[in-house]
Amino acid sequence: MLTLTSPAAAKVKSLLEEEGDTSLALRVAVKPGGCSGFSYEMFFDGEVGTSDAVAEFDGVRVVVDSASAPHLEGAEVDYRDGLQGAGFAINNPNVTRTCGCGSSFS
Repeated sequence: MLTLTSPAAAKVKSLLEEEGDTSLALRVAVKPGGCSGFSYEMFFDGEVGTSDAVAEFDGVRVVVDSASAPHLEGAEVDYRDGLQGAGFAINNPNVTRTCGCGSSFS
């Protein structure tokens, strides 16, 4: 299972409050696509399947489907806000190669 850093959990909580539904979970998935083979997908989801892995970090539920789980094992979702911009970043030890644009991996 992946982990969620404290800054990422705080940002997700804030976004869920803006969304008006704090019962939603953050779903992190790996989908085929991009120039290197796979890309990440993150979105709020109200449905949790029986084969989904579920974990909680600082009060935020994170859900990963069984097909994505091997690609995300040991990964960390972080949130950065600085002069270079703000956004979520996934630090994944399973990545062997990324594309030039930084949006896909293998």
